[in-house]
Amino acid sequence: MFKTLAIFGATGQQGGSVIDYVLNDPELSQQYKIRAITRNVDSVKAQQLKEKVEVVQGDVLNQSSLREALTGAHTIFAMTTPVPGPDALETEYQSAKTIADIAVEKGAEYIIFSTLPSIFEISGGKYTQVTPFEAKAKAERYIRGLPIKSAFFSPGSFMENYQLLPFLRPRQAPDGTWVMIHPMPPKGLLPLIDAVGDTGKFIGAILAEPDNYEGKTFCAATALYSLDEIAAAMSKATGKTIVCRQAAPDEFKKSLPFLALAFNVFTEGFQSIGEFGYYGPNSDRLVAWAAQNARGRLSTFEEYLQTHPLQLE
Repeated sequence: MFKTLAIFGATGQQGGSVIDYVLNDPELSQQYKIRAITRNVDSVKAQQLKEKVEVVQGDVLNQSSLREALTGAHTIFAMTTPVPGPDALETEYQSAKTIADIAVEKGAEYIIFSTLPSIFEISGGKYTQVTPFEAKAKAERYIRGLPIKSAFFSPGSFMENYQLLPFLRPRQAPDGTWVMIHPMPPKGLLPLIDAVGDTGKFIGAILAEPDNYEGKTFCAATALYSLDEIAAAMSKATGKTIVCRQAAPDEFKKSLPFLALAFNVFTEGFQSIGEFGYYGPNSDRLVAWAAQNARGRLSTFEEYLQTHPLQLE
C-alpha cells in the first residue's frame, strides 16, 4: 500500500526536487504517493505538477486548509520561507510550528523538516541578526520534542544563488577583471548544494530508510568550497578572470540596494560562517557524512556551472 508523502514548497526548489526524485526512483515511486501542497493551485507551476501528482491547496495562514491537506498523510516534507519585518523570526517559527502541530494532530508518522543551524549558538552569541537561520533552528528544537518521528535536512548555500542573487555575482572592475565582493575572507568556506538537482537525493535517503535516519540531520552539500575556489570555478566556466575580495560591511551594503532590510542577515551570516563555520567547527565532517549518505551522486560546483552557465553583466 502506498504511503502518502505530503510535500510543502512543491513548486519551489526544494520541494520540486523531492517530487522529481521520488517520481524517478524505482523503489520510492512504488512506496510513496505524492501530495504536493501549494498556496496557489492555479499557478503555472502548480498546473504543471497536476499532470504528475496530486496537488492540494495549503496555507499556514489558513489552518483549516492545512488540516485538509495533511489528512491521511504518512510522511511530510516541511519547509518555511523567510519573511521580512521586525517579527520575522517569530513569524517564520510559528509557520513551522503550525505545520508540525497539525501533522501530529492528523496522525502523520514522520516529518522531515528543512532546517538551518543557529548562527547565534555557533558564534557564542556574537551574531544575533540572522533570523531565517534562528527561526528554523528554533522550529527544529520544537519538532524534536513532539510525539512524531523526525529527521532534518539542513542545506548549505545554494549554487543557484549565484544566478538568482545579483549581489553575489562578480562585477567588472575598471581593469577588466571581474571581482566577487564578499564579507567573508577569500579562504572562507561555504558548503554548496545544487538545490534543484540534489535536494531529493538527501531526502530520498531518509525516505528509503526512515528508521535509520530518525533524529539525524543531513548537513546537505556536495563539499566545502573556499571563495577562492568558487571564483576559480567561475573563471574556468566563463573564460573570464574572476577574483574574490573581502569587503567591509559598509562596502558590502552598497551591493544590496534592494535588500537593505536584509543587510544584517546577509552580513552577519557571512561573517559568522567565515569565522566559525557554516555548521560550526565540525562543518567538514558533517558535510562529508551527509554526502556519503545521500542517495545518488551529487553535482560538483564545476559541473553545475557547465549545465547552468553563469551570466556576467
